[in-house]
Amino acid sequence: MVNRSPVRLSPSADVTDGALVARAAGGDERALGLLYDRYGAVLYAVAYRVVGGRADAEEVVVDAFAQVWRDAPRFEAGRGSVAGWLTTIARSRALDLVRARSRRERAVGAAGAAADRQDAPPAMGDLLADPAASLDQDERRRQVRRALDGLSPSQRQAIELAYFEGLSQSEIAERLQQPLGTVKTRVRLGMEKLREALRPFYFERGT
Repeated sequence: MVNRSPVRLSPSADVTDGALVARAAGGDERALGLLYDRYGAVLYAVAYRVVGGRADAEEVVVDAFAQVWRDAPRFEAGRGSVAGWLTTIARSRALDLVRARSRRERAVGAAGAAADRQDAPPAMGDLLADPAASLDQDERRRQVRRALDGLSPSQRQAIELAYFEGLSQSEIAERLQQPLGTVKTRVRLGMEKLREALRPFYFERGT
């Protein structure tokens, strides 16, 4: 993603919500960060009422703004306000998280019950190392590197600072002198791209 606008904006600038959405639709990450600055706290409150936990509410807000980034080109001002649109997205993401959490809890419960019924020791084959494991690991590393190369420079920079240097997203925002909302969105969108790029390699093979 490339910030195509030469104009610097600030949270106090006289820029309408609709204009910020339009700039985000054109690829302006800073405009998305300013929307986060304006509405992040509101969406957090909406999410918290649904999910009931701080960490989950924060995850919902980041997911919501990631969707805003994707859907900004399709926003229609005539169908409602930006605030209403953002709130609807956040509430939908919060409900999705609650449903997913419920499914996970049921799955964990079922798996635990099944494990309790397993009395037999592991088969001998389960204890033997896979002779191709080291080669497979090397191929995984190469695949990850190719996936990283497919990110935009800003997304890759944020993810490398987070996962290779261990910086928090607040620390990344401070180092890059970018709005926290922009950094959170870059990390989330970058992780989505990595997940899609690595899905066949990591998931379709049952890993």
